[in-house]
Amino acid sequence: MMTQPDHDPRFAALPAGRPGKVVAVHLSYASRADQRGRRPAAPSYFLKPSSSVAAGGGTVERPAGTELLAFEGEIALVIGEPARRVPAEQAWRHVSHVTAANDLGLYDLRANDKGSNVRSKGGDGFTPLGPQLIDASDVDPAALRVRTWVNGALVQEDTSAAVLFSPAQIVADLSQHFTLETGDVVLTGTPAGSSVVVPGDVVEVEVDVVSGARAGATSGRLVTTVVQGEHAFDADLGSLPAVDDKQREEAWGSREAAGLPPAAPPGLGDGLRAKLEQAPVAALSAQLRKRGLNNVSIDGVRPAHPDRKLVGVAKTLRFVPNREDLFASHGGGFNAQKRAFDAVEPGEVLVIEARGEAGSGTLGDILAIRAHARGAAGIVTDGGVRDHDAVAAVGLPVYSRGAHPAVLGRKHVPWDVDVTIACGGAAVQPGDVIVGDSDGVLVVPRALVEEVVDAALAQEEEDAWIAEQVAAGHPVHGLFPMNAEWRAKYAARDEQG
Repeated sequence: MMTQPDHDPRFAALPAGRPGKVVAVHLSYASRADQRGRRPAAPSYFLKPSSSVAAGGGTVERPAGTELLAFEGEIALVIGEPARRVPAEQAWRHVSHVTAANDLGLYDLRANDKGSNVRSKGGDGFTPLGPQLIDASDVDPAALRVRTWVNGALVQEDTSAAVLFSPAQIVADLSQHFTLETGDVVLTGTPAGSSVVVPGDVVEVEVDVVSGARAGATSGRLVTTVVQGEHAFDADLGSLPAVDDKQREEAWGSREAAGLPPAAPPGLGDGLRAKLEQAPVAALSAQLRKRGLNNVSIDGVRPAHPDRKLVGVAKTLRFVPNREDLFASHGGGFNAQKRAFDAVEPGEVLVIEARGEAGSGTLGDILAIRAHARGAAGIVTDGGVRDHDAVAAVGLPVYSRGAHPAVLGRKHVPWDVDVTIACGGAAVQPGDVIVGDSDGVLVVPRALVEEVVDAALAQEEEDAWIAEQVAAGHPVHGLFPMNAEWRAKYAARDEQG
């Protein structure tokens, strides 16, 4: 039986008054996870103090000296009956009501407690709930929709069918670790579209039921107005708010929305890139071998444009062997393949692990066009390419095992991005430097790249001088490689003119 609610207006929307605890999920919606560039394998959580709960129709302060207060429209679950070690198929029975929530957060305070979110998510008024409750007893937990408006413009919309972790799974998982008690609130995560609000902005969140017996039931709009706070934080008591461009990008949702310039091409400055453009792959390979690295060539791939040099930083995509049930769960929608091509940055080389299996395409012309539009430096796959001529016509340096007309699902399941992979017998990590020419493709560890390219260019200069001496009629013996006499002549070459 539920306890009688207290009369604190902050908890007016909750049937049992003040909740014992508020538990929130870090990442749950697929759209939000893809926006952040990572899909967690399991849910993770943080706690919000009950003092952060607020009723609709009120205000929330952006503290003095801060700039990155962000809204997050969410579906809130209210626990009706205690849940402890309940299986997922029974978990929804412990949810009495559903309502709207705004999981507000202050990115300025993330630095010293990121993950716990104690300060960044725990401020007074940072968890508005309500205004009305939806009886959960006859609601399909996959039929809930959350929408958010800022100043009347719709900025978030998604349904609970599009989550990585269902509401029932979240309740069951939490109940493995501690008792969810009557009146507790569980926030189930926010979809893509969360961004920054400033004083004067009005945020509205609504949860409704889109199908089933309760279709049309709604929480009503949860309205919160942002106001400017007057009180600054005291440096003598704790760390002060701090922001950087990374926090601004995450808070606003993109660099463009944050008013930041496009990110610099990852990894390689113009000077280093120019050196790598000049150094032949064969020369780089020799220098890597001198340093004990013999397994750094991506074997079995051939260039679509032998006359084009490939230089860039690796972004990785992994395919696993096709299995029908795995393709059903991972092959559709915004899968790993699409995420990789949609997120490749200027200067990156998309390197694809296809296990040397050339009996299916790993990309086609549409994805090649997308990579080109994103500014990718090239593509390397140890699998096949569909629409081979059309891909070549895009103009990107592309290395593959050749053409194949079959679609992805014949041999491969798109599985993961930005992980260490194997391509053409070589291990490739995100951030490795990829260099290719008509001789093949090399993986150069980032820590060695400047040393290796400088040595390769020096060796090229030396070899060019040796070639001149041979062309002038000198015998190879003693000259290639140079003995002490020839080495002394080489050292004095500038003086000799």
